[in-house]
Amino acid sequence: MQPVQHQMMGYDRAITMFSPDGRLLQVEYAKKTVRQGSTAIGMVCKDGVLLVTDKRIVDKLVVPEAVEKIFQIDDHIAATASGIISDARVLVERAQVKAQQHRVTFDSPIDTLSIVKDISNLKQLCTQSGGLRPFGVSLLIGGVENDSVKLFETDPTGIYFQYRASVIGEGETEVEEMLHKEFKDDLTIDEGIKLSMKALKKVLGEEFKAERLEVVTITKKDKKFTRLPKDELAKYISRKK
Repeated sequence: MQPVQHQMMGYDRAITMFSPDGRLLQVEYAKKTVRQGSTAIGMVCKDGVLLVTDKRIVDKLVVPEAVEKIFQIDDHIAATASGIISDARVLVERAQVKAQQHRVTFDSPIDTLSIVKDISNLKQLCTQSGGLRPFGVSLLIGGVENDSVKLFETDPTGIYFQYRASVIGEGETEVEEMLHKEFKDDLTIDEGIKLSMKALKKVLGEEFKAERLEVVTITKKDKKFTRLPKDELAKYISRKK
């Protein structure tokens, strides 16, 4: 009953208005939007970083290959999102420009944390400025720099954390439970993909198929953004069966 009372009193009318118990209701609504988004998983593996997402094809007339849910920020950095994907696209394009500016200015690749901080700063700004609304999206950002593999998660509040493995979206509870039980620090990318497939199959059930999935890896060896081809995905799925 308490949240309803807050709404009636207008504490959710503006992003800059705190409720009496210290909550920013518009930010909480944005976080609920993320929990309704498609499931996305990120893992730090011993040989690189892995991002796996459900593309959630809602219309059979849509071309599955044209739906992009994992974005390339630079050769060595990738991001995926859950929530309002158009919000994610704006943040990703900002990150792409920042990465290229860094290359031109310093003649070296940008570090993953700098990208994460820039995105998080903009998200946070939108929680304390009148006339704006929060970004209704969480991002998983993974990168490989030197011999180090990193994975970060940012949410609509602008906070960020570094993870060994993380999940966002509608399947968060089920997948997180599985990651806590089965994720190990010495997993290879191949083993990570198998674990991700197992987790997504649990969430999607009969809807689990190659057309709905997108997998991107960046290995320590080549530090290159690589999207797994559809036939490779099909092999993992048939292997699971």
